[in-house]
Amino acid sequence: MIADATTRADFTAADLLAQAEHAPGASILITWSAETLERTAEQLDRRVRDLTRCELTLQSLRDFGALILVRDEAQACELTNLLAPEHLHVAIENPRRLLPHLHHAGAIFLGNWTPVALGDYVAGPSHVLPTSGTATWAHGLCSNDFLRPGSVIEYDRRGLANDAPDVRQLADKEGLTAHRASVDVRLADLDAR
Repeated sequence: MIADATTRADFTAADLLAQAEHAPGASILITWSAETLERTAEQLDRRVRDLTRCELTLQSLRDFGALILVRDEAQACELTNLLAPEHLHVAIENPRRLLPHLHHAGAIFLGNWTPVALGDYVAGPSHVLPTSGTATWAHGLCSNDFLRPGSVIEYDRRGLANDAPDVRQLADKEGLTAHRASVDVRLADLDAR
């Protein structure tokens, strides 16, 4: 979660606890506001005891939780991209301004009125999201994952002759003589002219 000084500490604590409640669940606050960090820590202490899964949530916070103070928004985005969270709540004033700088997250929730629990239950589009930092290369499950795409390639003689020098050069560099020969045999009569 990224928060700034405009974010209510009770909202922030509630969101961090909701993620920790998964047990295990990473609950990380990244902020450039020391006051936000301090007020959130107070709210966490106050609210955790009211939860039905209190012990599991506390264990999750100890093992996978962090309150991180960064110098500015840019560092917050940089660190978030390194963490590549499954869920990212950007609870700041005008959260859309950070979107161009956030490249790795399974799902991004914008603003103080968009808790991650909405994505768990009603907001969609998918709750099957990349976990453990895999958002650097994976995306949430979608209907395209159930399709079997393939490629169809077709050359004519002229097209093959045009691309043959590149194939030959790469095959030679890799020492794959059969690759080169599969092109050469087709163009032997052209090369003889």
